[in-house]
Amino acid sequence: MIEEEKLTAREEKVSPLKLNSVQYVVALLLVVLLAGLWRLQVVSADNYRVLAEQNRVRKVPIMAPRGKIFDREGRLLVDNYASISCYLLREPARDWDADLPMIAQGLHMTVDQIQYVLRRYQFAPKYQPIPLKQDLSPDEVAFIEAHRNELPELETLDEQRRLYPNGGFAAHLIGYVGEISENDLNKEKYAFYQAGDVVGKSGVEATYDAVLRGTDGSRDVVVDSRGREVGQLGQQDPVPGKDLRLSIDLDVQMAAEKAMEGKTGAIVAMDPHTGEILAMVSRPTYDPNQFAVRLTKEYWNKILNDPDHPMMNKTIQAQLAPGSTFKIIMSYAGLEEGVAQDMHVNCAGGGTFFGHFFACDKHHGGVDIYHAIPWSCDTFYYTLAERLQIDTIAKYATAVGISQKTGIDLPDEATGTMPSTAWKLKNFHDKWYAGEVISVGIGQGAVQASPIQLARALSGLASGGALKRPHVILEGQISQQYQQAILDTYPGGGDKQVSLKTENWQIITDAMAETLNSGTAAASHLEGVDFAGKTGTAQVMSHAALARSGGGHKTVPNAWFVGMTPRRNPDVVVAVLWENGDWGANAAKLGAQVVNTFVEKQRKKAGNLMKVAEAPKSATPLENAAKKEQPVTN
Repeated sequence: MIEEEKLTAREEKVSPLKLNSVQYVVALLLVVLLAGLWRLQVVSADNYRVLAEQNRVRKVPIMAPRGKIFDREGRLLVDNYASISCYLLREPARDWDADLPMIAQGLHMTVDQIQYVLRRYQFAPKYQPIPLKQDLSPDEVAFIEAHRNELPELETLDEQRRLYPNGGFAAHLIGYVGEISENDLNKEKYAFYQAGDVVGKSGVEATYDAVLRGTDGSRDVVVDSRGREVGQLGQQDPVPGKDLRLSIDLDVQMAAEKAMEGKTGAIVAMDPHTGEILAMVSRPTYDPNQFAVRLTKEYWNKILNDPDHPMMNKTIQAQLAPGSTFKIIMSYAGLEEGVAQDMHVNCAGGGTFFGHFFACDKHHGGVDIYHAIPWSCDTFYYTLAERLQIDTIAKYATAVGISQKTGIDLPDEATGTMPSTAWKLKNFHDKWYAGEVISVGIGQGAVQASPIQLARALSGLASGGALKRPHVILEGQISQQYQQAILDTYPGGGDKQVSLKTENWQIITDAMAETLNSGTAAASHLEGVDFAGKTGTAQVMSHAALARSGGGHKTVPNAWFVGMTPRRNPDVVVAVLWENGDWGANAAKLGAQVVNTFVEKQRKKAGNLMKVAEAPKSATPLENAAKKEQPVTN
């Protein structure tokens, strides 16, 4: 009885405040639990529903095929072929390390190669599959299919791969595609691209990548808890890339390729009326098919260490002394300045200027402007350069595009060099010395130009001063907005008109025609064709350096030729660079092959023959006699 009274007293000692506090805590916990339940089931319901869907629905990309590339007449140059690639899926998450040896063996890779790929994509979004290997062989596809249960992270994907012409045909013009690099992903141009995307790397493939690549599609597939496909929900079809027709003529291109076979250098053929490139060849070349899947280290090292630089597009990137082809620009400057018309020079095998003797390859005797071009008399142009001086020469040379990009729609065009007093002061912090102009007069010294620059400049002068921007696709295939973007991306001389008096135009073009009739390129004369041009032989080193070198093929002069038909307002111009090809007459023979192919094709189309313009008449009997006596080879 006493114990019960004590227990009752102890219970009565629990205060109402403590009891209320406990009740409040319990109530607060219930509120928190209810709030969490509300957040999970109501507020975040949609988010978790999406996550749940993603656990069972996988989005598989469907790659858009790149647009095909054709020549101007619709003949196929670049196609696609069906290929299967292997991708590694990072959902559902699992430990891949134990699977790597089996995967490496089945895909004919090494574990180190796979780990390198995984490290490269470690910061890519988790939903993005990792490309492990492209262009699988049938046994590799069979391995993946046979191990679906053990290796659910492996997935195959049908893709279209580039198929380029064999032998590096037109490789520098067309370019190649490859997997986008980490450096590219940091550029604004590739802001909407992802690691693993295949993009154009050079040539037309790079310039018109946005047109050629198309838009990828996808399909939504249902997968089970192990990541295996068990159904399909829907599909968004890809949009194929747009086909492109290039301006090149396959027949002319083949003739240029054949002409340059086994040689080092470049040939470019252009329509001076429009600027359309009809052929473009650079040698040595490379195989773009090697880049279309995954470039091997062995092949990359081979072309990278080649001293003749097969990756260089020499038609737009070679910057070399143009030699005597520059004499056409010198003639233009001299005639427009009113200096060359009445200039007569006695060539005794060279001349002394500023206390130094400068040699000519022949004793030409009496020479005027009418014979200076076909005979390619150095003494005449030494004298002309002395009278014009460097800044006047530079004014006319830059007017026709020397030391400027042409604006051709291909990546990495070179600028070239045209020296002047301002140029030397800026680049060497030194004054221009008068004697330096003598070598400039024959296209040597600091003058540097590319074949495309010479083709545009000389064909522009043969067209009465109308210079066109070269381009490699036919007009009307891309939007005006995209066309403007191309012009902004590849700035240059573009279309322009330079001043050229009619009588000077006739003198220059008639003399260039005489070059092919009885001048330095007479061996390349085409019967029944109004073929005009200019040869050039450019030393690759000074006489002193040549004496020290001990000779060898690499010391042989570069051979140049720029030719066109007809002589005035030509339909085609061909520029040839044959590195270490010796005399310019050798390059003229290559150019003649290309021009002859063009002419024969036009004759078959039109069913007529081109008229032959009359050769220029010599001013005096003495000049006629001198002309017959001169063996010319420059």
